[in-house]
Amino acid sequence: MRLLFAGTPATALPTLQALRDAGHDVVAVATNPDAPVGRGRHMTASPVAASAAELGTPLLQPKRAREPWFIDAVAGLDVDVAVIVAWGCLIPDALLSVPRHGWVNLHFSLLPAWRGAAPVQRAIMAGEQVTGVTTFRLVHELDAGPVWRRRSVAIESDETAGALLGRLAEVGATAMVETLKDIEAGVAPHDQPVGGVSLAPKVTPDDGRIDWSRPESAIHDHVRGVTPAPGAWTTFRGQRLKICQTTRIIDPSMAGIVNGQLVVADSYVAVGAGDGCIGVTQVQPAGKPAMSAVAWARGVRPTQKDSFD
Repeated sequence: MRLLFAGTPATALPTLQALRDAGHDVVAVATNPDAPVGRGRHMTASPVAASAAELGTPLLQPKRAREPWFIDAVAGLDVDVAVIVAWGCLIPDALLSVPRHGWVNLHFSLLPAWRGAAPVQRAIMAGEQVTGVTTFRLVHELDAGPVWRRRSVAIESDETAGALLGRLAEVGATAMVETLKDIEAGVAPHDQPVGGVSLAPKVTPDDGRIDWSRPESAIHDHVRGVTPAPGAWTTFRGQRLKICQTTRIIDPSMAGIVNGQLVVADSYVAVGAGDGCIGVTQVQPAGKPAMSAVAWARGVRPTQKDSFD
């Protein structure tokens, strides 16, 4: 099939590669404009833009998909399907019907659960054990279009959002190739269920702050869900401290620890939580690399008056 591919992060690359491997003709790629990255703020192409440039695929980089020149460019491509994976642009109504079979989106949840920008993060933060991928036709309403394919994926107990997203990207690539086969065969998508809708708004840095009064299982899920970005954090002696990794501790003897209180031993660091305590295994002080929590504690020497806030 003749395709337009739209995506930005590395998460989109498995699908782009799978479409090429399946023999589809990717005639153009739409992605975000180059952006400043790192401390030097050097202008850097997105992973999808870099892949397109390497293969000589024509590149479209609008700031917004509603820009008239972009709408005209898509219309001139004469594509069968526009495939979209984590592009980051809202597709205007004027573009939805331009490809012969519309825009087909790969979403990283089992729709209608977790509609929105952060489905993987929100599913983990909610303590869910199963998620998946869905391919569906874009419509005006957010992530509400009819579905072609859904694939379930179990969430591992210590898996971070970053690790899970990497696995879902591979599963989703296969699901998208299968979806295009469905479209070629004339298979119509089916409407999403009316019930079971949940929303997954973007996760902000403020969402990363840990509430030590929550149960230790909820804190563990919270840290996993915001890792690697925007990252979980707390404050220690008035300074922000990133919490990179935690581990669940079931120890009745620690039931009386005050929320946020530190317990430091030679081989572990524990923090009081709402129903006991949680182990902290890796931290990152501001301006420093990540390190083991034990090494950090050895350096700062917490006292009984110190706690995480």
